[in-house]
Amino acid sequence: MERKTVILVVASKGYQPVEYQETKKVLEAGGVDVITASDRPGMAIASNNTTTQATLDLNNIIPDRYDGLFFIGGPGAMDHLDDEISYKLIKKAADAGILYGAICIAPRILAKTGVLQGKHATGWDGDNKLDSVFDECGVLKKPLDVVVDGNIVTATGPAAAKDFGQAILKLLQEQPEE
Repeated sequence: MERKTVILVVASKGYQPVEYQETKKVLEAGGVDVITASDRPGMAIASNNTTTQATLDLNNIIPDRYDGLFFIGGPGAMDHLDDEISYKLIKKAADAGILYGAICIAPRILAKTGVLQGKHATGWDGDNKLDSVFDECGVLKKPLDVVVDGNIVTATGPAAAKDFGQAILKLLQEQPEE
């Protein structure tokens, strides 16, 4: 497999560390280069106060230069990533035909962009609001831990992070060589 590169997007404050770390670990073990991006460059702070270095700012991402773009959830995702910058980035990724997706609460951000309309997806529903968000945005909810629909991967949360990473890796491995 030609070396692939994906971007994992975390909130600058309040990303979910297990979702980030497990997904990254699976991808890197599979030979994928992982770049961490955030709404602010520098140290991103997880919900448990651990940190990771975000080397790329969302404003500087050109999606078609990468093989995938994936949003990590956590309590800060809706505060720091649910905005026009993220929406434009997700739409560009969809238009470029690269893999994209989200885990935990972050699939709601994808839904709001319209890229999940008519697609099967899943996400975190601890607040019992996922159905209404998905219904409003025309998303077909599947009650599974990880859902793959074409080049889109969504997952429910920390317990599904390893499987989320494996689903992404499988799609990357199935892509034809350029």
